[in-house]
Amino acid sequence: MAKGKNKKKRKIAARAASSAVSADAEADVGDAPDAAIEPAEQNGGGRSRPVARRADQASHVGGVSIYKPGQGYYTRMGTAIGAGILLVGLGNFMFGEMEVYVDPDTPWTLDLQLGVPFLVVVALGVLVYWLVGKNHRTCDFLILTEGEMKKVSWSTTREVVGSTKVVIFVVIAMTVLLFCVDYVFMRFFRLIGVLGG
Repeated sequence: MAKGKNKKKRKIAARAASSAVSADAEADVGDAPDAAIEPAEQNGGGRSRPVARRADQASHVGGVSIYKPGQGYYTRMGTAIGAGILLVGLGNFMFGEMEVYVDPDTPWTLDLQLGVPFLVVVALGVLVYWLVGKNHRTCDFLILTEGEMKKVSWSTTREVVGSTKVVIFVVIAMTVLLFCVDYVFMRFFRLIGVLGG
């Protein structure tokens, strides 16, 4: 009976110590929004103390800061690469359209043809960087999107091949069926004299 009481007391003491550590961590964090608590390393077998770290902390890489750098990498990179391809296409389109303003007698018009598309592409590139790397709402959306994509149960290759075969078979069968129905109606309308031929 005494062993059961001691075991229960140890559990209660462990819970109290755990809640005290959590309370200390909350006090360290203060009222900072989006604060995350990370466990600290053991110091010589002593009590572990959580370290408060803001979740919106930005990482500085080469003088450029990125919001939550380790999260949502693939969706952010995919978005940035897709936007970059669109920006290059836009710059090429603008360069071609600016050809109307190029006058061989005036040398600065070539600078205009090169400069305007370049400035537009650079300005929109900075906007893409801000959206993908700095804006908290957009970054959080992309991070959550990648998290949801990881939860998706993707079909196996065997299931995809089987489903593709079914779709191809149904399309061919519907084509043959519609051809036969169309042929029967064509013969019927020729028989009654509606279609000439």
